[in-house]
Amino acid sequence: MANKDRTTDMAGEKDREKWMARFQVRLATQPGVDRAVVLEAVKDVTVHCAETGEDPQTAFGDPDAYAVQAAARLVPADRAAHARRRNAVVDRVSSVLKRVRDVPGP
Repeated sequence: MANKDRTTDMAGEKDREKWMARFQVRLATQPGVDRAVVLEAVKDVTVHCAETGEDPQTAFGDPDAYAVQAAARLVPADRAAHARRRNAVVDRVSSVLKRVRDVPGP
């Protein structure tokens, strides 16, 4: 029986690690999110799970959706808006550069 419990614990730990990895990746891609925001959000999730004994999937649901919620809560609106504008400009410049590279030369 102890071996089965150990196997279950290992599977649970692997699920937690996958959830946290996915959460961090998705969070890092949100506008205005920096290292400090990621660290704070990870700490919040870790502390909650340690205090309640819940796994992150049960406590917070889908890691992608929770990352969007966490970013909205932790990133000031003006910083997120600025990052979205900057990202839009970078995307447009990248698109123009790609088209320029695709133009056949002499």
